[in-house]
Amino acid sequence: MQLVGRLLSPFVRRVAATLNLYGMEFTSLPLATTTDGAAIAGYNPVGRVPSLILEDGEVLVDSNAILDHLDEVMGEAALTPRAGAERRLVLRATAIGVGVMEKTVQAYYETARRPEALRWAEGAANLQAQAQGGFAALEAMAEGDFLCLGRLTQADVTAVVALDFAAKVLPGLVEGRYPRLDALSARLNADARVGSTAFKG
Repeated sequence: MQLVGRLLSPFVRRVAATLNLYGMEFTSLPLATTTDGAAIAGYNPVGRVPSLILEDGEVLVDSNAILDHLDEVMGEAALTPRAGAERRLVLRATAIGVGVMEKTVQAYYETARRPEALRWAEGAANLQAQAQGGFAALEAMAEGDFLCLGRLTQADVTAVVALDFAAKVLPGLVEGRYPRLDALSARLNADARVGSTAFKG
């Protein structure tokens, strides 16, 4: 399999970490949306990452859809339970984590990537407040070593990737605010299957 997109993207990284945790071999095609738009559009017409190219050439797009396929392959060993209240709990926490990623990406573009004359300070502040609301909700869930079910789930992977991304691109958004999530990040990143996916650059 081949994973399209740079690991700076939290959406790409959550897939890479999950592939590693599942013991699924893959290679990386580190295309960036800012410089490789045409190449990325060859895999996803919307021009977004990640895409996952399967062994038979089929291309999956969007991290949620990709992880759904990987979970199907893993069956009962999937990081997201297959049914019932446990599944709903993990999906809710994971959805909050994905929402935090989206708001953090938008806030980063609004404050750092958009031409200065076109930046909207109020909009950026709103995006950051939304991201912090999501992080606070995840922080409240982290009463033990994990967010849900007392074990590693996709909620943990997604939350850590979201936190690490925010710490890299907008450190003031998270620095010193979420000690339980910081501890979770340290634990998961100590596992090479997750830590090796951290963006180097």
